[in-house]
Amino acid sequence: MKLKIGVMGSGLEKGEQNLSKKALSLAYAIGREIARHNCILVNGACRGIPYEASKGAKDADGFVMGVSPAENLHEHVHKYKFPTDTYDIIIYTGFGFKGRNVVNVTNCDAVIIVGGHVGTLNEFTIAYDEGMVVGIMQGSGGIADFVDDIIKIASKKTGAKLIYDKDPHDLIRKAIIEVMKREKENEKMVQITRDHHKCKLC
Repeated sequence: MKLKIGVMGSGLEKGEQNLSKKALSLAYAIGREIARHNCILVNGACRGIPYEASKGAKDADGFVMGVSPAENLHEHVHKYKFPTDTYDIIIYTGFGFKGRNVVNVTNCDAVIIVGGHVGTLNEFTIAYDEGMVVGIMQGSGGIADFVDDIIKIASKKTGAKLIYDKDPHDLIRKAIIEVMKREKENEKMVQITRDHHKCKLC
């Protein structure tokens, strides 16, 4: 089964709230690398960073899943004015932004933080609190550049694994390695539990 990697970042357009050309370029490269590593890209089905990542993935023949705050396609397009052209499938949650963020993040095996503002902060804290693998795209601005400060303020150990890199290829590769490592450890624990159960029945 393919791994699902989420890209979390600002849904704003270039020029709004200091969303830079560099951040958009990094998002595109991240999306491309997710596809090249044969993983599924997951994001919030909106504009800005998520949309740019989707374009990168599609240009590399990847599969993209969007998780929308809308109830249906009509609301997605007309109320939120969100795109559909780069998505292979869109899940309509009907939960609004905050509810959408929970579904978006928890459906991923790992998430990558690229730039971002308050919505991305919400997505990051969900992933961190859930103890997930979280990749930080260094140099992308916004929330991504303040993750260490946020963790220090939160002062909570959750088991989350944070991975930092300035190179999109290396960041995705490291995130995948960590997810696969966790999966192997989980499989080992399941086998130990099964063996222990069998022993009790002997």
